[in-house]
Amino acid sequence: MKRTIPFMHWLALLVWVLPAYSSQSPQQLVRDTSTQILSAIQREESTIARQPERLYELVNEVVLPHFDFERMGRWVLGKYWKRATPEQQQAFVHEFQALLVRTYGNALARYAGEEIFYPPLKVGEQERRVTVPMEVRQPNGMPVRIVYRMYRANSNWKVYDVAVEGVSLVTNYRTTFSSKIQQEGLEQLIRQLAAANKAPGTT
Repeated sequence: MKRTIPFMHWLALLVWVLPAYSSQSPQQLVRDTSTQILSAIQREESTIARQPERLYELVNEVVLPHFDFERMGRWVLGKYWKRATPEQQQAFVHEFQALLVRTYGNALARYAGEEIFYPPLKVGEQERRVTVPMEVRQPNGMPVRIVYRMYRANSNWKVYDVAVEGVSLVTNYRTTFSSKIQQEGLEQLIRQLAAANKAPGTT
């Protein structure tokens, strides 16, 4: 797929924009967390060079509290979620989460300092769902538009899907995984994800 590499590359920008403080608006959280995580990566640049796994740890620290991986897993598997055993559901969510963490980490390593622009956004106090847009402005190319979709869980915001240039993360993986499940079964898909997540340098 020709879109796979750029899609995953820009998807990694979400690592910088996940909310850290629920009292702020989603867009302000985007700005503040962007600054914080970029500073952390820069500060630990030498450590990451010696120990690449540290980048994954940073992704874990920033991303995990703010993604609803179970909801994403349900949507990605679609009809196969209800057919799976509780053990298979848990295993899939675990490996899918690990896949995204490694994808983010590997793409972050290729970041080249592109400018990030945040279009104006208003969010009502009673709104339960929101889409927050951002643009990655490339020096020698068209801006890449990223939209991430969130819902309010009590006082916190959770990410449940991401779209890069109109391509949904959930839909993208749902199509890929559905084909694999039809051919080889859910259990085999889980095994393949687990093996890939253990391999060095997996994207």
